[in-house]
Amino acid sequence: VQLEESGGGLVTAGESLRLSCVASSSIGRPFSEYVIGWFRQAPGLEREWVANIGLSDDSSYADSVKGRFTISRDNVKKTVYLQMDDLKPGDTAIYYCNRLELYAQTNTWFPVQNWGQGTQVTVSS
Repeated sequence: VQLEESGGGLVTAGESLRLSCVASSSIGRPFSEYVIGWFRQAPGLEREWVANIGLSDDSSYADSVKGRFTISRDNVKKTVYLQMDDLKPGDTAIYYCNRLELYAQTNTWFPVQNWGQGTQVTVSS
């Protein structure tokens, strides 16, 4: 499956954005069976996990975004959203989505596809 991110932009602190991760070229399992995660990478820093959503709409968040970001999915539209509220300058980064698979030995989820171009989010103070 190919994933494409969109929805980024330049906003002022306290404002909101909604990012979209749209799947195309879905071959094999239906989109509803994919676990999808959002990640971000700020300048000079490593890419970090932000949130992910499972098959039953179960979700997890990084502590830095908990209570401000909401991940959701629309399996008919093959899209995962990241609603970002009360944005802070520290949220400035390129945001990426990826499909996750479970590494059984450590019971952790990890991204399995090549990274796309992402979508830039810039929050000014």
